[in-house]
Amino acid sequence: MSKETERQRWQRNFADLLQELRVAQTGVQILFAFLLTLPFSNGFTRTSDFQKDVYIVALLSAAAATAMIISPVAFHRALFRQGRKPELVRFAHRMASGGLAFMLVSMVSAVLLITDFVLDRGIAFVLTAVTAVWFLTFWVFLPFARRNWGEDDIDDDDDDPQTLTGD
Repeated sequence: MSKETERQRWQRNFADLLQELRVAQTGVQILFAFLLTLPFSNGFTRTSDFQKDVYIVALLSAAAATAMIISPVAFHRALFRQGRKPELVRFAHRMASGGLAFMLVSMVSAVLLITDFVLDRGIAFVLTAVTAVWFLTFWVFLPFARRNWGEDDIDDDDDDPQTLTGD
């Protein structure tokens, strides 16, 4: 089994991160587009002041998520062919993490907005809390609980095609 060089590892990390950002970018763009069109729908005039406040939180956090998740592209353009891949990967990691946090706020706020519009406020709060816990479970708790599993394993061994195929 051949070991990758440090440069190859940074290149692979960057490619992996780009794939993750593509998934997150699609989701946040769809949510942001929905939120941008919502005030122009007929029923929006019936929203309460509380619902409008929740809408603003959802909209601004979706905008922040969009900016952070797309920012590695602009950073890459600025650093293109300068041999600064490690810096780019570290920056992109921070932006992806921050963008996911804002995306979580936006999604939970959007759930609260819609459930409060169609249901009793108490039920809306319960459903929103369940939604928040659900997202936190899969986006925070499970990944961090998994971080220490197999600490003795070689770094990124599961990404090695030879390990996966048994060759």
